[in-house]
Amino acid sequence: MSEMNRRAFLNMATGAWVASSLTASRAETEAPPVRIGLIGCGWYGGVLLDAAYKVGGVEVVALCDVDQRHLRETADKVRQRQGGEPRTFRLYNEMLAAGGLDAVFIATPPHWHALQFLAALDAGVHIYCEKPLAYDIRECQVMVRAARAHPDRVIQIGFQRRQSPAIREVRERVQRGELGQVRQVDVQIHYSAGLLDSTPQDPPPELDWELWCGPAPKLPYSPQIGHKSWRLEKEYGHGHLVDWGIHLIDAVRWILNLDVPRRVEAWGALVRYAGRITTPDTMTAVFDFDGIPVVWRHRLWGAQEYDPDTSNGVFLYGDEGTIFVTDHRWTFIPRGKPAERKTTEAKTDLARLHMEDFLTAIRQRRAASCTVSDAYRSTAAVKLAMMALDLGRPVKWDSKTHEVVGDEAVRLMKRDYRAPYVHPWHGEPWSGDTAERRVERAWRVS
Repeated sequence: MSEMNRRAFLNMATGAWVASSLTASRAETEAPPVRIGLIGCGWYGGVLLDAAYKVGGVEVVALCDVDQRHLRETADKVRQRQGGEPRTFRLYNEMLAAGGLDAVFIATPPHWHALQFLAALDAGVHIYCEKPLAYDIRECQVMVRAARAHPDRVIQIGFQRRQSPAIREVRERVQRGELGQVRQVDVQIHYSAGLLDSTPQDPPPELDWELWCGPAPKLPYSPQIGHKSWRLEKEYGHGHLVDWGIHLIDAVRWILNLDVPRRVEAWGALVRYAGRITTPDTMTAVFDFDGIPVVWRHRLWGAQEYDPDTSNGVFLYGDEGTIFVTDHRWTFIPRGKPAERKTTEAKTDLARLHMEDFLTAIRQRRAASCTVSDAYRSTAAVKLAMMALDLGRPVKWDSKTHEVVGDEAVRLMKRDYRAPYVHPWHGEPWSGDTAERRVERAWRVS
Protein backbone atom coordinates (compact mmCIF):
# COMPACT_ATOMS: atom_id res chain seq x y z
CA MET A 1 0.00 0.00 0.00
CA SER A 2 1.45 3.41 -0.97
CA GLU A 3 1.87 6.26 1.52
CA MET A 4 -0.94 8.13 -0.25
CA ASN A 5 -3.23 5.12 0.02
CA ARG A 6 -2.35 4.69 3.69
CA ARG A 7 -3.26 8.31 4.35
CA ALA A 8 -6.48 7.84 2.43
CA PHE A 9 -7.27 4.75 4.51
CA LEU A 10 -6.74 6.61 7.79
CA ASN A 11 -8.65 9.66 6.61
CA MET A 12 -11.49 7.42 5.48
CA ALA A 13 -11.45 5.59 8.84
CA THR A 14 -11.47 8.87 10.74
CA GLY A 15 -14.23 10.17 8.51
CA ALA A 16 -16.26 7.04 9.13
CA TRP A 17 -15.93 7.55 12.87
CA VAL A 18 -16.96 11.20 12.52
CA ALA A 19 -19.95 10.22 10.42
CA SER A 20 -20.82 7.53 12.95
CA SER A 21 -20.63 10.12 15.73
CA LEU A 22 -22.91 12.50 13.84
CA THR A 23 -25.40 9.72 13.17
CA ALA A 24 -25.28 8.69 16.83
CA SER A 25 -25.76 12.33 17.89
CA ARG A 26 -28.88 12.63 15.74
CA ALA A 27 -30.22 9.39 17.19
CA GLU A 28 -29.49 10.58 20.71
CA THR A 29 -31.72 13.61 20.26
CA GLU A 30 -34.59 11.21 19.58
CA ALA A 31 -33.82 8.53 22.17
CA PRO A 32 -33.85 8.84 25.97
CA PRO A 33 -30.39 9.18 27.52
CA VAL A 34 -28.57 6.13 28.81
CA ARG A 35 -28.72 6.41 32.60
CA ILE A 36 -25.29 5.76 34.07
CA GLY A 37 -24.10 4.72 37.51
CA LEU A 38 -20.38 4.98 38.30
CA ILE A 39 -18.67 2.63 40.76
CA GLY A 40 -15.30 4.15 41.63
CA CYS A 41 -15.03 7.95 41.43
CA GLY A 42 -11.25 8.28 41.38
CA TRP A 43 -8.98 9.23 38.50
CA TYR A 44 -10.12 6.70 35.93
CA GLY A 45 -13.75 6.92 36.90
CA GLY A 46 -13.48 10.56 35.88
CA VAL A 47 -11.87 9.56 32.56
CA LEU A 48 -14.84 7.29 31.79
CA LEU A 49 -17.37 9.99 32.65
CA ASP A 50 -15.54 12.52 30.46
CA ALA A 51 -15.56 10.03 27.58
CA ALA A 52 -19.30 9.41 28.02
CA TYR A 53 -20.06 13.12 28.06
CA LYS A 54 -18.01 13.60 24.87
CA VAL A 55 -20.08 10.92 23.15
CA GLY A 56 -23.32 12.39 24.47
CA GLY A 57 -26.73 10.90 25.07
CA VAL A 58 -26.02 9.98 28.69
CA GLU A 59 -27.24 11.06 32.10
CA VAL A 60 -25.12 10.27 35.15
CA VAL A 61 -27.71 9.52 37.83
CA ALA A 62 -25.74 7.69 40.55
CA LEU A 63 -22.24 7.62 41.99
CA CYS A 64 -20.58 5.18 44.38
CA ASP A 65 -17.25 5.38 46.19
CA VAL A 66 -15.69 4.44 49.53
CA ASP A 67 -13.88 7.80 49.63
CA GLN A 68 -16.22 10.63 50.57
CA ARG A 69 -13.91 13.25 49.04
CA HIS A 70 -13.92 11.49 45.67
CA LEU A 71 -17.68 11.10 45.89
CA ARG A 72 -18.25 14.75 46.73
CA GLU A 73 -15.87 16.09 44.08
CA THR A 74 -17.31 13.89 41.33
CA ALA A 75 -20.86 14.82 42.29
CA ASP A 76 -19.89 18.49 41.98
CA LYS A 77 -18.48 17.90 38.49
CA VAL A 78 -21.60 16.01 37.39
CA ARG A 79 -23.79 18.80 38.72
CA GLN A 80 -21.80 21.41 36.81
CA ARG A 81 -21.78 19.31 33.65
CA GLN A 82 -25.41 18.30 33.38
CA GLY A 83 -27.33 19.99 36.21
CA GLY A 84 -29.33 18.10 38.80
CA GLU A 85 -28.07 16.15 41.74
CA PRO A 86 -26.74 12.59 41.24
CA ARG A 87 -27.55 10.11 43.96
CA THR A 88 -24.49 9.11 45.98
CA PHE A 89 -23.73 5.81 47.67
CA ARG A 90 -20.97 4.26 49.74
CA LEU A 91 -21.94 0.67 48.85
CA TYR A 92 -22.29 -0.47 45.23
CA ASN A 93 -24.98 -3.05 46.06
CA GLU A 94 -27.14 -0.28 47.53
CA MET A 95 -26.71 1.77 44.36
CA LEU A 96 -27.71 -1.19 42.20
CA ALA A 97 -30.69 -2.04 44.43
CA ALA A 98 -31.97 1.54 44.17
CA GLY A 99 -32.58 1.00 40.44
CA GLY A 100 -33.06 3.62 37.78
CA LEU A 101 -29.91 2.61 35.86
CA ASP A 102 -29.35 1.41 32.32
CA ALA A 103 -25.59 0.85 32.66
CA VAL A 104 -22.77 0.96 35.17
CA PHE A 105 -19.11 1.84 34.81
CA ILE A 106 -16.80 -0.23 37.03
CA ALA A 107 -13.65 1.81 37.65
CA THR A 108 -12.42 0.24 40.89
CA PRO A 109 -9.16 -1.69 41.44
CA PRO A 110 -9.27 -5.22 39.94
CA HIS A 111 -9.69 -7.03 43.27
CA TRP A 112 -13.26 -5.64 43.31
CA HIS A 113 -14.21 -6.28 39.67
CA ALA A 114 -15.68 -9.77 39.93
CA LEU A 115 -18.13 -9.07 42.76
CA GLN A 116 -19.28 -5.77 41.27
CA PHE A 117 -19.59 -7.24 37.76
CA LEU A 118 -21.70 -10.17 38.96
CA ALA A 119 -23.93 -7.88 41.04
CA ALA A 120 -24.45 -5.59 38.04
CA LEU A 121 -25.49 -8.55 35.88
CA ASP A 122 -27.99 -9.60 38.54
CA ALA A 123 -29.33 -6.02 38.61
CA GLY A 124 -30.10 -6.18 34.88
CA VAL A 125 -27.80 -3.40 33.64
CA HIS A 126 -25.22 -3.11 30.90
CA ILE A 127 -21.58 -2.98 32.01
CA TYR A 128 -18.42 -1.09 31.09
CA CYS A 129 -15.64 -2.63 33.22
CA GLU A 130 -12.01 -1.58 33.35
CA LYS A 131 -9.15 -3.98 32.69
CA PRO A 132 -7.78 -6.40 33.81
CA LEU A 133 -11.03 -8.34 33.84
CA ALA A 134 -10.44 -9.40 37.47
CA TYR A 135 -7.66 -10.14 39.95
CA ASP A 136 -7.45 -13.93 39.48
CA ILE A 137 -8.19 -16.37 36.67
CA ARG A 138 -10.99 -18.17 38.53
CA GLU A 139 -12.86 -14.88 38.95
CA CYS A 140 -12.51 -14.31 35.21
CA GLN A 141 -13.96 -17.74 34.44
CA VAL A 142 -16.98 -17.09 36.65
CA MET A 143 -17.51 -13.75 34.91
CA VAL A 144 -17.41 -15.36 31.45
CA ARG A 145 -19.94 -17.98 32.55
CA ALA A 146 -22.23 -15.36 34.09
CA ALA A 147 -22.10 -13.19 30.97
CA ARG A 148 -23.16 -16.19 28.87
CA ALA A 149 -26.23 -16.54 31.07
CA HIS A 150 -27.22 -12.92 30.32
CA PRO A 151 -26.91 -12.59 26.52
CA ASP A 152 -29.10 -9.47 26.50
CA ARG A 153 -26.48 -7.41 28.40
CA VAL A 154 -23.96 -5.30 26.54
CA ILE A 155 -20.54 -5.64 28.15
CA GLN A 156 -17.45 -3.66 27.21
CA ILE A 157 -14.05 -4.23 28.82
CA GLY A 158 -11.61 -1.33 28.84
CA PHE A 159 -9.07 -2.40 26.22
CA GLN A 160 -9.21 0.93 24.40
CA ARG A 161 -6.27 0.14 22.09
CA ARG A 162 -8.68 -1.89 19.98
CA GLN A 163 -10.00 1.48 18.76
CA SER A 164 -6.57 2.74 17.68
CA PRO A 165 -6.46 3.44 13.91
CA ALA A 166 -2.75 2.52 13.95
CA ILE A 167 -3.34 -0.86 15.60
CA ARG A 168 -6.36 -1.51 13.41
CA GLU A 169 -4.45 -0.88 10.19
CA VAL A 170 -1.54 -3.04 11.34
CA ARG A 171 -4.02 -5.81 12.14
CA GLU A 172 -5.52 -5.58 8.63
CA ARG A 173 -2.08 -5.63 7.02
CA VAL A 174 -0.97 -8.65 9.04
CA GLN A 175 -4.24 -10.49 8.39
CA ARG A 176 -3.79 -9.87 4.65
CA GLY A 177 -0.34 -11.45 4.87
CA GLU A 178 1.59 -8.31 3.95
CA LEU A 179 4.15 -8.99 6.69
CA GLY A 180 4.48 -12.64 5.70
CA GLN A 181 4.81 -15.16 8.50
CA VAL A 182 5.23 -13.36 11.83
CA ARG A 183 8.18 -15.04 13.57
CA GLN A 184 8.49 -13.09 16.82
CA VAL A 185 6.88 -10.18 18.67
CA ASP A 186 8.56 -7.87 21.19
CA VAL A 187 6.41 -5.81 23.55
CA GLN A 188 7.60 -3.19 26.00
CA ILE A 189 6.53 -0.25 28.13
CA HIS A 190 9.49 1.39 29.87
CA TYR A 191 8.86 4.45 32.02
CA SER A 192 10.00 6.10 35.24
CA ALA A 193 7.61 5.20 38.05
CA GLY A 194 6.68 8.14 40.26
CA LEU A 195 6.54 6.46 43.67
CA LEU A 196 4.86 7.89 46.76
CA ASP A 197 5.48 7.45 50.48
CA SER A 198 5.37 3.73 51.35
CA THR A 199 5.43 4.27 55.13
CA PRO A 200 2.41 2.66 56.87
CA GLN A 201 0.13 5.37 58.28
CA ASP A 202 -3.47 6.17 59.08
CA PRO A 203 -5.65 6.51 55.97
CA PRO A 204 -7.26 9.88 55.23
CA PRO A 205 -10.41 10.34 57.37
CA GLU A 206 -12.68 10.43 54.31
CA LEU A 207 -11.41 7.02 53.05
CA ASP A 208 -12.94 3.78 54.35
CA TRP A 209 -9.78 1.66 54.03
CA GLU A 210 -11.48 -1.48 55.34
CA LEU A 211 -14.04 -1.29 52.54
CA TRP A 212 -11.48 -0.24 49.93
CA CYS A 213 -9.51 -3.46 50.60
CA GLY A 214 -12.71 -5.51 50.43
CA PRO A 215 -12.07 -9.18 49.50
CA ALA A 216 -8.31 -8.60 49.12
CA PRO A 217 -5.84 -8.81 52.01
CA LYS A 218 -6.00 -5.75 54.22
CA LEU A 219 -2.54 -4.20 54.21
CA PRO A 220 -1.59 -1.18 56.31
CA TYR A 221 -2.47 1.96 54.39
CA SER A 222 0.21 4.05 52.72
CA PRO A 223 -0.03 6.57 49.86
CA GLN A 224 1.97 4.16 47.69
CA ILE A 225 -0.75 1.50 47.83
CA GLY A 226 -3.73 3.86 48.04
CA HIS A 227 -5.54 5.66 45.25
CA LYS A 228 -4.00 5.15 41.80
CA SER A 229 -0.66 3.90 43.16
CA TRP A 230 -2.06 0.44 44.03
CA ARG A 231 -1.08 -0.73 40.55
CA LEU A 232 2.44 -1.76 41.63
CA GLU A 233 1.24 -3.52 44.81
CA LYS A 234 1.06 -7.30 44.41
CA GLU A 235 -2.13 -7.78 46.44
CA TYR A 236 -4.13 -5.14 44.54
CA GLY A 237 -2.85 -4.29 41.05
CA HIS A 238 -0.22 -7.07 40.68
CA GLY A 239 2.30 -4.97 38.81
CA HIS A 240 3.12 -3.13 35.64
CA LEU A 241 2.58 -6.03 33.21
CA VAL A 242 -0.89 -6.77 34.63
CA ASP A 243 -1.88 -3.11 34.86
CA TRP A 244 -0.49 -1.42 31.75
CA GLY A 245 1.31 -4.09 29.75
CA ILE A 246 -1.95 -6.02 29.41
CA HIS A 247 -3.12 -3.40 26.89
CA LEU A 248 -0.35 -4.33 24.48
CA ILE A 249 -0.59 -8.07 25.14
CA ASP A 250 -4.28 -7.77 24.25
CA ALA A 251 -3.40 -5.81 21.10
CA VAL A 252 -0.93 -8.53 20.04
CA ARG A 253 -3.53 -11.24 20.62
CA TRP A 254 -6.04 -9.25 18.56
CA ILE A 255 -3.65 -8.47 15.70
CA LEU A 256 -2.57 -12.12 15.35
CA ASN A 257 -5.82 -13.87 16.40
CA LEU A 258 -4.10 -15.62 19.31
CA ASP A 259 -5.63 -17.54 22.21
CA VAL A 260 -4.13 -17.96 25.69
CA PRO A 261 -0.39 -18.80 25.48
CA ARG A 262 0.36 -22.49 25.90
CA ARG A 263 3.52 -21.81 27.93
CA VAL A 264 4.91 -18.78 29.78
CA GLU A 265 8.17 -18.21 31.59
CA ALA A 266 9.23 -15.06 33.42
CA TRP A 267 12.06 -13.40 35.29
CA GLY A 268 11.77 -10.25 37.35
CA ALA A 269 13.38 -8.42 40.25
CA LEU A 270 13.36 -5.24 42.28
CA VAL A 271 16.72 -3.84 41.23
CA ARG A 272 15.98 -0.21 42.11
CA TYR A 273 12.81 0.04 44.24
CA ALA A 274 13.21 -2.80 46.76
CA GLY A 275 11.27 -2.04 49.92
CA ARG A 276 9.06 0.50 48.17
CA ILE A 277 6.93 -1.64 45.83
CA THR A 278 6.12 -5.37 45.80
CA THR A 279 6.17 -6.21 42.09
CA PRO A 280 9.18 -6.19 39.74
CA ASP A 281 10.60 -2.89 38.57
CA THR A 282 12.48 -4.93 35.94
CA MET A 283 10.85 -7.89 34.21
CA THR A 284 11.02 -10.12 31.14
CA ALA A 285 8.36 -12.67 30.19
CA VAL A 286 8.24 -14.99 27.18
CA PHE A 287 4.79 -16.12 25.99
CA ASP A 288 4.59 -19.09 23.63
CA PHE A 289 1.49 -18.55 21.49
CA ASP A 290 1.39 -21.70 19.35
CA GLY A 291 5.01 -21.33 18.34
CA ILE A 292 5.11 -17.53 18.08
CA PRO A 293 7.31 -16.15 20.87
CA VAL A 294 6.00 -12.90 22.34
CA VAL A 295 8.63 -11.26 24.56
CA TRP A 296 7.58 -8.68 27.15
CA ARG A 297 10.05 -6.34 28.88
CA HIS A 298 9.66 -3.48 31.28
CA ARG A 299 11.94 -1.23 33.27
CA LEU A 300 10.49 1.31 35.72
CA TRP A 301 13.59 3.04 37.05
CA GLY A 302 14.34 5.56 34.36
CA ALA A 303 17.27 4.55 32.18
CA GLN A 304 17.55 6.82 29.17
CA GLU A 305 16.15 5.19 26.02
CA TYR A 306 18.25 4.85 22.89
CA ASP A 307 15.09 5.76 20.98
CA PRO A 308 12.34 7.14 23.25
CA ASP A 309 9.84 6.74 20.39
CA THR A 310 9.89 2.96 20.93
CA SER A 311 9.71 2.88 24.75
CA ASN A 312 5.99 2.02 24.55
CA GLY A 313 4.83 -0.29 21.78
CA VAL A 314 4.97 -3.54 19.82
CA PHE A 315 7.53 -4.85 17.29
CA LEU A 316 6.27 -7.50 14.88
CA TYR A 317 9.05 -9.31 13.00
CA GLY A 318 7.87 -11.02 9.81
CA ASP A 319 9.38 -12.60 6.72
CA GLU A 320 8.56 -9.50 4.64
CA GLY A 321 9.59 -6.82 7.10
CA THR A 322 9.18 -5.33 10.56
CA ILE A 323 6.36 -3.24 11.99
CA PHE A 324 6.49 -1.09 15.10
CA VAL A 325 3.10 0.09 16.37
CA THR A 326 2.03 2.16 19.34
CA ASP A 327 -1.21 3.91 20.28
CA HIS A 328 -1.17 6.65 17.63
CA ARG A 329 1.61 5.71 15.21
CA TRP A 330 3.04 2.81 13.24
CA THR A 331 6.16 2.25 11.16
CA PHE A 332 6.81 -0.34 8.44
CA ILE A 333 10.37 -1.35 7.49
CA PRO A 334 10.36 -3.60 4.40
CA ARG A 335 12.74 -6.54 4.35
CA GLY A 336 16.16 -5.60 3.05
CA LYS A 337 15.11 -1.97 2.42
CA PRO A 338 15.59 -0.06 5.68
CA ALA A 339 15.81 3.24 3.83
CA GLU A 340 12.20 2.81 2.71
CA ARG A 341 10.76 2.81 6.22
CA LYS A 342 7.50 4.75 6.43
CA THR A 343 5.80 6.09 9.53
CA THR A 344 2.10 6.93 9.70
CA GLU A 345 0.62 9.11 12.43
CA ALA A 346 -2.93 8.27 13.50
CA LYS A 347 -3.87 10.24 16.60
CA THR A 348 -7.36 10.00 18.06
CA ASP A 349 -9.25 9.88 21.38
CA LEU A 350 -9.22 6.16 22.23
CA ALA A 351 -11.25 6.53 25.44
CA ARG A 352 -14.04 8.36 23.61
CA LEU A 353 -14.12 5.87 20.72
CA HIS A 354 -14.26 2.88 23.09
CA MET A 355 -17.07 4.49 25.08
CA GLU A 356 -18.90 5.39 21.87
CA ASP A 357 -18.74 1.76 20.79
CA PHE A 358 -20.26 0.70 24.13
CA LEU A 359 -23.08 3.25 24.11
CA THR A 360 -23.87 2.58 20.44
CA ALA A 361 -23.96 -1.16 21.14
CA ILE A 362 -26.58 -0.55 23.85
CA ARG A 363 -28.79 1.41 21.44
CA GLN A 364 -28.32 -1.03 18.57
CA ARG A 365 -28.63 -4.15 20.74
CA ARG A 366 -25.35 -5.66 19.56
CA ALA A 367 -22.14 -6.85 21.17
CA ALA A 368 -19.47 -4.31 22.07
CA SER A 369 -16.00 -4.58 20.55
CA CYS A 370 -14.18 -6.19 23.50
CA THR A 371 -16.08 -9.18 24.84
CA VAL A 372 -15.72 -10.70 28.28
CA SER A 373 -14.19 -13.84 26.75
CA ASP A 374 -11.50 -11.82 24.96
CA ALA A 375 -10.72 -9.89 28.14
CA TYR A 376 -10.49 -13.19 30.03
CA ARG A 377 -7.88 -14.52 27.61
CA SER A 378 -5.73 -11.40 27.81
CA THR A 379 -6.03 -11.32 31.59
CA ALA A 380 -5.16 -15.01 31.83
CA ALA A 381 -2.05 -14.44 29.69
CA VAL A 382 -0.51 -11.83 31.99
CA LYS A 383 -1.56 -13.69 35.14
CA LEU A 384 0.21 -16.80 33.85
CA ALA A 385 3.38 -14.71 33.59
CA MET A 386 3.02 -13.62 37.22
CA MET A 387 2.46 -17.27 38.24
CA ALA A 388 5.65 -18.27 36.43
CA LEU A 389 7.48 -15.49 38.25
CA ASP A 390 6.17 -16.63 41.65
CA LEU A 391 6.94 -20.29 40.99
CA GLY A 392 10.34 -19.68 39.46
CA ARG A 393 9.61 -21.98 36.55
CA PRO A 394 7.58 -22.05 33.28
CA VAL A 395 3.81 -22.44 33.50
CA LYS A 396 1.85 -24.47 30.94
CA TRP A 397 -1.78 -23.89 29.95
CA ASP A 398 -4.29 -26.51 28.75
CA SER A 399 -6.56 -24.73 26.26
CA LYS A 400 -9.17 -27.51 26.38
CA THR A 401 -9.72 -27.55 30.13
CA HIS A 402 -8.69 -23.90 30.72
CA GLU A 403 -6.42 -25.05 33.53
CA VAL A 404 -2.75 -24.64 34.24
CA VAL A 405 -0.76 -27.85 34.41
CA GLY A 406 0.42 -28.93 37.86
CA ASP A 407 -1.21 -28.79 41.29
CA GLU A 408 0.97 -25.99 42.62
CA ALA A 409 0.20 -23.77 39.65
CA VAL A 410 -3.53 -24.58 39.79
CA ARG A 411 -3.57 -23.28 43.33
CA LEU A 412 -2.46 -19.86 42.06
CA MET A 413 -5.47 -19.57 39.73
CA LYS A 414 -7.61 -18.57 42.72
CA ARG A 415 -6.88 -16.30 45.64
CA ASP A 416 -8.75 -16.84 48.90
CA TYR A 417 -11.03 -13.96 49.82
CA ARG A 418 -10.79 -12.15 53.11
CA ALA A 419 -13.76 -12.85 55.39
CA PRO A 420 -16.64 -12.17 55.25
CA TYR A 421 -16.36 -12.03 51.44
CA VAL A 422 -16.86 -15.27 49.50
CA HIS A 423 -15.04 -16.05 46.26
CA PRO A 424 -17.61 -16.69 43.47
CA TRP A 425 -15.82 -19.72 42.01
CA HIS A 426 -16.93 -23.04 43.51
CA GLY A 427 -15.06 -25.62 41.44
CA GLU A 428 -17.19 -25.64 38.29
CA PRO A 429 -15.32 -27.24 35.36
CA TRP A 430 -14.91 -25.19 32.19
CA SER A 431 -17.66 -25.98 29.70
CA GLY A 432 -15.97 -24.93 26.48
CA ASP A 433 -16.78 -22.09 24.10
CA THR A 434 -19.86 -23.38 22.28
CA ALA A 435 -22.37 -21.39 24.32
CA GLU A 436 -20.19 -18.30 24.17
CA ARG A 437 -19.99 -18.38 20.39
CA ARG A 438 -23.72 -19.01 20.13
CA VAL A 439 -24.38 -15.89 22.18
CA GLU A 440 -22.05 -13.78 20.02
CA ARG A 441 -23.72 -15.05 16.84
CA ALA A 442 -27.13 -14.22 18.29
CA TRP A 443 -26.02 -10.63 18.86
CA ARG A 444 -24.79 -10.29 15.29
CA VAL A 445 -28.07 -11.41 13.74
CA SER A 446 -30.46 -9.67 16.15
